[in-house]
Amino acid sequence: MARLVSVNVGTPKDVQWRGKTVHTGIWKAPVHGPVMVRRLNIDGDGQGDLAGHGGEQRAVLVYQLESYDYWKAHLRRDDLRPAHFGENFTVSGLSDRDVCIGDRYRIGDAEFEVTQPRVTCFRVGMRLGEPAMPNLLVAHHRPGFYFRVITEGQVQAGDAIVLTRRGPHELSVADVDALLYLPDRDMAQLRKAVDVPALSPGWQQSFHDMLTQSSGAPATPTMGVEPGWTGFRPLRVSAIRHETASVLSIRFESDDGAPLPMPLPGQYLTVRIPDAGDPPPMRSYSLSGDPAARDYRISVKRESHGLVSRWLHAHVNVGSIIEAAIPRGDFCLTDGSTPVVLISAGIGATPVLAMLHALAATNSNRPITWLHTTRNAETHAFAAEVTGLITSLPDARQFVFYTASKQSGSGATLGRLDRQSIAALNLPGDAAVYLCGPGPFMDAMRDGLAACGFSSGQIHTELFGALPAINPGVVSASKTARPHPPPGTPGPGPAITFARSGLTVNWAPGYASILELAETCDVPTRFACRSGVCHTCVTGIVAGTPTYLQPPLEEPPLGTVLICCAAPRDDLVLDL
Repeated sequence: MARLVSVNVGTPKDVQWRGKTVHTGIWKAPVHGPVMVRRLNIDGDGQGDLAGHGGEQRAVLVYQLESYDYWKAHLRRDDLRPAHFGENFTVSGLSDRDVCIGDRYRIGDAEFEVTQPRVTCFRVGMRLGEPAMPNLLVAHHRPGFYFRVITEGQVQAGDAIVLTRRGPHELSVADVDALLYLPDRDMAQLRKAVDVPALSPGWQQSFHDMLTQSSGAPATPTMGVEPGWTGFRPLRVSAIRHETASVLSIRFESDDGAPLPMPLPGQYLTVRIPDAGDPPPMRSYSLSGDPAARDYRISVKRESHGLVSRWLHAHVNVGSIIEAAIPRGDFCLTDGSTPVVLISAGIGATPVLAMLHALAATNSNRPITWLHTTRNAETHAFAAEVTGLITSLPDARQFVFYTASKQSGSGATLGRLDRQSIAALNLPGDAAVYLCGPGPFMDAMRDGLAACGFSSGQIHTELFGALPAINPGVVSASKTARPHPPPGTPGPGPAITFARSGLTVNWAPGYASILELAETCDVPTRFACRSGVCHTCVTGIVAGTPTYLQPPLEEPPLGTVLICCAAPRDDLVLDL
């Protein structure tokens, strides 16, 4: 019979790791005597990162004594003891290949239900001093699993573990873990997995997305996009136009006159300016024109400290040559029949303007609302263009807010677009909302929309510059430091350009991965496992070729790389 060998608890603490401070509860220790298990936790226990651990679906982490024996042999270590893997319950029995999602067990006075495999996280590697441990746990089918507490009660080491109910479809923990993290998935098992009520909501959603993608349709259906090119290609400036004193629109055509591939409405163009410096600086600008126009238009606001924007305003002319990567980005208008709300501030109008063009080109009968805020009539770019598009659509309206003007003009309202003004507009509750502007503006808009009943799934956002970091548990990372070269002598290796951050540095062999180099440079990064499992760090490749220092368990999509386990093979430009 399976038994509870050890009950382990520990409260979160700050741990120094690779020059960072990580707030984590993975350091646990066995306790003696009866311990109370409650719906969200065990008395005396805690988690440092509640986004990935803890909560109702992950109240108790379980790991097996048999897996300890396995890792002792595999890692050639004799120092592993209960709680080293961060588990709350060390058990004898309950193999990951035998325990199924939805199984229920009685232990002591309490009853538990299996909800999901353990989350692949770098902290288990940090705790054991084995950075590849998250990868190994999945690859060797020994992840461990979480319990949900059905009945609260006391447990203690030595208690018998009694199966009280088998989960539907009898999908083992190891099988479900492989469905999420390993290639060559069994679609029949995926369909069974989403039919297990006990499976945690996050895993349910991931499997639903996989099933949608396997059916041949993208998880979020989008308007068609044509194949493009790899790396950078020359584009010729075909026209320029001053939208306002500080906003310049630039049209590009292919250098050979052939039509350019059609972008998705909302995507951006990464441009490199050969004549503006060495190395040539690059920036990304949203495409602001009609996606079906067969040429590209960007609209650039001149910034006082913007090297590229100032150069373009001062030097670009018809006939100028720049280099560009294929349009990219996930902030895109989706097909459908639901109402559309397009919200922007200042130059943030550019991607949603492309969406409005796409809707007008198809004479869409979707209810459309355009909301825009700017300082005054002098800074109001695209005013006539937007009005013409709104007028051409059968069910469209616009509202413009001037925040620093004494005269409204052009039907604009004096004041700010805020929670009260959003509520007064009676926006359709089932609308898809597309939002672009400076960070504080978008934060305020999200709060206002949420107060009006819009869910996070309805609100699609685009940020200027770097993506927000995802660094679970890291509490010492600088939130204000600008990206910068690493200290010391530049490395001898290929150049790596972080396009969103506007930084080019050279690779040095001392770095364990591109992720580690990016962290050294204070480039905002995203990671969870740091060993090629979870795909949190997946990053678009603008140009160049990476190589893997440690092969990931599953290759990411074409044109992307997992930076947590990769290095550059040649000069590399990343969408980071």
